[in-house]
Amino acid sequence: MRVVVIGASGHIGTYLVPRLVGAGHDVVAVSRGRREPYRQHGAWRQVTTVVADREGEEAEGRFGRRIAELEPDAVIDLICFQESSAEQLATALAGRVRHFLHCGTIWVHGPTACAPTTEDRPRRPIGEYGRRKAAIEAYLLDRARRDGFPATVVHPGHITGPGWVPINPAGNLNPAVFQALADGAEVTLPNLGMEMVQHVHADDVARLFMDALANPSVSVGESFHSVAATALTLRGYAEAVAGWFGRTAKLAFLPWERWRETVSEEDARITYDHLAHSPYCSMEKAARLLGHRPRHTSLEAVAEAVDWLVGAGVITR
Repeated sequence: MRVVVIGASGHIGTYLVPRLVGAGHDVVAVSRGRREPYRQHGAWRQVTTVVADREGEEAEGRFGRRIAELEPDAVIDLICFQESSAEQLATALAGRVRHFLHCGTIWVHGPTACAPTTEDRPRRPIGEYGRRKAAIEAYLLDRARRDGFPATVVHPGHITGPGWVPINPAGNLNPAVFQALADGAEVTLPNLGMEMVQHVHADDVARLFMDALANPSVSVGESFHSVAATALTLRGYAEAVAGWFGRTAKLAFLPWERWRETVSEEDARITYDHLAHSPYCSMEKAARLLGHRPRHTSLEAVAEAVDWLVGAGVITR
């Protein structure tokens, strides 16, 4: 098939595009052209690259038409953040594509009511990002049911891989937490450290998109979680990271309101976001309908990212 990937040079696209090429698809990579993929791969030499200013072209009402003019059989949209963006694209592609796949987020669920969270749980998103992604999902799946638009939604957890800082055992992006664990220094966690994070390797997200693309008869009109099979408590995560450096984790705990006073406002905000949005989700649906199983555990996914941080000199042993 001719597959157009929007946002092709990002976390997921870095792994997805080579997989698409390897499967024999004719791939068109659409991006702003501002960065290279996180990993080099010879498959990119076989990819048609299109530079596009999505925001500007959407404002002029022509982005959807531009994608349709590429004559795709399938479109994978990795960077849609507004319902109006999804609507413009779906309207332009209706009747012209065999499959449309959208990248959502587990944040559409909001707070966990029952763990693990399954795809059929009511949507109670908190925060603007979660609400926008939930609105996009509702729009696309309604069109799939109402007029047959061939939409599939994939909801990743905390995407992780070499090339960027993963969510750390305190739930934020501050690499100093990893350094403290590597040094054997004390790390303070919120509450009892029993909140959970559920990483997913970017390549496992790419593999789920591939599985959905290969099985449209069961994936169209559906949404799927893309996470590691199990989640990590902050405490267990911190202990594992310290162990990688031959250390025993020295952990302290503070109630949330006191803990947030010990970190920057930005770190506290990110921690809250990553702990409050259904961080333990089920992978049963993807396994049952698509035969998909992630290849990386949460710790394996993080270990690759931490190795990269060490190699890049962000963390010193």
